[in-house]
Formats: sequence, C-alpha cells, structure tokens
Amino acid sequence: MNVSPTIAFIGAGSTIFMKNIIGDVLHRPALSGAVIRLMDIDQTRLDQSRLVAEKLVATLGASATVEATTDRRRALDGADFVVVAFQIGGFEPATVVDFEVPEQLGLKQTIADTLGLGGIMRGLRTVPHLWALCQDMTELCPDAILLQYVNPMAINTWAIAERYPNIRQVGLCHSVQGTVKELSRDLGIDPWRIRYRAAGINHVAFFLEFEERMDDGTHRDLYPDLHAGYEAGRIPLEPDHNPRCPNLVRYEMMKRLGYFVTESSEHFAEYVPWFIKRDRPDLIERFRIPLDEYPKRCVEQQSAWAAQYEEYQSADSIGIEPSHEYASDIINSVWTGEPSVIYGNVPNHRLIDGLPDGCAVEVPCLVDANGIQPTRVGALPPQLTALMRSNVNVQELTVRALVEEKREHVYHAAMMDPHTGAELDLDQIWTAVDRLIEAHGAWLPDWLHGDAMRVAAQ
Repeated sequence: MNVSPTIAFIGAGSTIFMKNIIGDVLHRPALSGAVIRLMDIDQTRLDQSRLVAEKLVATLGASATVEATTDRRRALDGADFVVVAFQIGGFEPATVVDFEVPEQLGLKQTIADTLGLGGIMRGLRTVPHLWALCQDMTELCPDAILLQYVNPMAINTWAIAERYPNIRQVGLCHSVQGTVKELSRDLGIDPWRIRYRAAGINHVAFFLEFEERMDDGTHRDLYPDLHAGYEAGRIPLEPDHNPRCPNLVRYEMMKRLGYFVTESSEHFAEYVPWFIKRDRPDLIERFRIPLDEYPKRCVEQQSAWAAQYEEYQSADSIGIEPSHEYASDIINSVWTGEPSVIYGNVPNHRLIDGLPDGCAVEVPCLVDANGIQPTRVGALPPQLTALMRSNVNVQELTVRALVEEKREHVYHAAMMDPHTGAELDLDQIWTAVDRLIEAHGAWLPDWLHGDAMRVAAQ
C-alpha cells in the first residue's frame, strides 16, 4: 500500500463542497500527503477548484499533491477513494425544468432532488453516469471505495448495487449529524452530550433513540423535552441558517409518529401527501413551507460564489474549519485502521426488517481497515416502516425503469409518489412525465425517447 492515499474527486467543480471535503482530509495527519485528483467537465470551474485546493494545501502546510483533469479515467486510475459530487444537467437547464414543468400542471415542490417528479427525473439523468463511472472503476481501481454524495441518494445507491454489486460503495448525507446539531440548539444542550441511534432510508430515517449523557454516566431520554417544547411553542427556534426554512413540519411529524425524522422540513414536506396542497394555502402558511426553495438557493449560491472566488484569488491563505461530512472519517479509518462510526446508505441485506431486500437503507456503519461494515437494526416501529415503504415504492420503480429500460415504469413511479398522487390525477401525471422527458431531451437516456410512441399507443 502507498504511504498516502490517492483520492479522486469527480465533480470537483462543486468548489465549496470540494473545499469542505478536501479541507477535512488535509486536517488529518495520516492523510495530509494525499494525492488529490480533481475532475470536472467544466474547465473554468475545475480551474477555480484547483486554485482553492492548492491554497488549502499551502494554508495547512500539508504535503498533498493536487492534480486537475477533465478526463475521468485519468482521475480514477489507481485511486484508493472516489468521491462523487456532480449534478447532471446543472441548475440550468435541468433543475429549472424539474420545477417549471410540474408547476404548469399545478404541482408545487420545495427541493425536488430526492423524490417526486423532480427526484425521479434527477435519478434518470444521474444513474447512467454513475454506472459509467462504476464501469471505469472496475477497470482502473476495482478495490477503491466509492463515496457517493449525489442525489437522489437512495435511487442512486440502489441502482449502483443492481448493476455493479462488487463496487465498494456508500451513499453519504449530512442529515443525521446536522439534525443532531439543530435539536441540540433547540434544547440548549451541547451536541457532544447527545447519544442517538437512527435508521431508515435516506432523508426518511428517524431517531429511534435520542438521549443526553449525564455527568453520572447515565442517559436521559430527550423525547419528552422535544414534545413538551413543541406543544408549548418554545421550539423549534428560528433557524440560524435560512430564515425561509423553519422546522415546523418535522416537529409536527414527531407529534404524529412519535419519532423525529432526520431530513429538513423543506425536504420532508414533499415526501408525504399532507402539507403541500394547491387548495390549502393555510397549510403552507401554518407550517411556513418554502415552495420553490431549491431554485432560490441555487441563485443565491451562484451570486455568493462569484464574490467569494474573487476573495480567494487574491488571498494568500484560505481559512477552513472542519465540516460535519463523513468522507474524511471514512478515508482515515480505512487507511489507518482507526475505527469510526458513520451513517451510510447501503443495500438492505437483512439490515432493516420490513423493507425490500436490496433497497437503499441508512444505518449506522462501523468503518475500519476492513472497510464499511453496516450494522443490523432489525424491526422499526410499524408506522415508520409504513411511511418509508411509500417512498421506497417510488425508488424501486425508478430503479426498475433504469435497469430494464422501460419507460412505463417512470409513469408508475410518478403514480406512486405520495405528493404527486395527492395533487394530480392520472392523466395529469402522464402528461407531466411526457413533458419532462421531452423538455430534458438529451440529458436523459435514449431509451426513454425511443419508447415514447409505443407507450403513448397503449
């Protein structure tokens, strides 16, 4: 084994995310000499990321080497770890299409990257590129670990396992650890005093245990405090990260189901049929649901990045604080053998009862020199399993559409989506899918367009 790992970062044009991941890596002594290969198809964004990465290396006094290429195979050749963070089709045109076309039929969305019409389309755009990446990995770095940060996470993870079961992959999200910090803020408790256990599917996992470590070594259940605080109106506190996105939906779901979900209220509101309704503006107002939130963020982030990059160009050094992403924990644990525990998205092979075999589940995973080792959770409370199944249905049909190249399963996936089915009738769902496929054009696989006349004639 080499003294230092080689880390390929595919989609490195996501500069801020790259900065966080590479910054975390370089903070770790065992990884500070890593070979970092940045790859992106956009030369301008790639050059920006290379500048930022090189200034990170200089700022931290690391011995890492930074390489940049638009050639994916060159980046992958001999890599030990592959980090993926691309968005196929980008904000424009793809994300704009995912929002504008459904809205023409009366369907409003908030984020549209995980489930619903937007999530289905993003999966259809993304999975073929992940499969191509995995094919390259089987030839160029078959033992590498794929750290996959791309949405729709569950669809992607499931589809990779279907086509490339030998790829050592894990889907990574920051919703679990991010939610712990949010809840600790609401409760006024140091997050390091909280012990928790969560499980489910990505963005619809729940905290099965949520406790405070006491000074005498015992643990106190924090759920009574969460319930009492919500009922009294003391919590949730106003968000400190985005005033448009308070946490009211998640607290309401905790009140109804008994457990707190790990993904944000703006995400979760579109995974269920109860909050976003065209004829119920009172619900939007009561739960302060930020419709069209993701496009707004994209515009704001693009503007902020332009100003920030100007500062980076003239700066001698770049400050970087450790993030709460899991990538550096995994790389460090595999490389050094020092164990860690992360929450990862992996195929369900007897990990969670009541969910289909092979679907993507999010569970605690032990990481050490042996790699990523998921832990068995077993049975979940039945109301949580039932809710997850409603989302898994959409994921499964999208994966089946991709694996079998059957356009009809795209309609079926859209039919089964909780939010879409609550707002649109069957003719509208078919129309929405047809319009989306046409609008996305070449961003989608050829077989989707080739099947159009046959499906329309049925």
